[in-house]
Amino acid sequence: MNKHIIAITIAALGFIIGLGLLGNAIKNRNKSENTISVTGLGTKQFTSDLITWSGSFSKNNIDLKSAYDELSVDKKAINDYLLSKGVKQGEIVFSSVDIQKQFKNYTDSSGNNVQNEFTGYNLSQTVSIESKEVAKIENLSRNITEIINRGIEFTSSSPSYFYTKLSTVKQEMIAAATKDAKERAEKIAENSGSSLGNLKKATMGVIQITAPNSNEDYSYGGTFNTASKDKEASITIKLEYEVD
Repeated sequence: MNKHIIAITIAALGFIIGLGLLGNAIKNRNKSENTISVTGLGTKQFTSDLITWSGSFSKNNIDLKSAYDELSVDKKAINDYLLSKGVKQGEIVFSSVDIQKQFKNYTDSSGNNVQNEFTGYNLSQTVSIESKEVAKIENLSRNITEIINRGIEFTSSSPSYFYTKLSTVKQEMIAAATKDAKERAEKIAENSGSSLGNLKKATMGVIQITAPNSNEDYSYGGTFNTASKDKEASITIKLEYEVD
């Protein structure tokens, strides 16, 4: 008999607690529906203040030492040329020398490889520049044929452009995106006859940096354009407000 009463009591308590939890769930659900979620956008256009540029040069010779000596001559000529164009010595960095053995392949009538003949050494080196004098290095990269005209086998890469004050730009965009989102939320609340309550949640998107007026795609992890000197950055802020 006692066990039966205890079982009924536990069941009754469970029922009451269940009703309480259900009531809270309904209350919280209704409360969550009285919210406004908006997304604001912040953008900023700026010009890069840092440039990097690199090029490579090489020499071929059957004798390793001769190839190295010839490459050293080209290295000095390139270094002197860059200095003559106003590049600071501290901005010029030469990589270590890369050495590759070269072979000539011979095949028989069936296309099988029958002999590899050693034809010499290929030595290559890279020179790179990082500078805040963007216009100067940009112009230098476009007129690198002056080095080629000196008989140096030189291959130039395209410059890459960066901005050293990106953290400041990001803070400005976050402020602008937050303001934009809040104004949107206020307008929605006003048009619905409500008033904006407390901020419940704020979510920041990733920064996207593209060339102005370009059709570059945004990526999930963020886009960072280095090919364009002029850039446009954007960021989104998602805000969720309670509505009174």
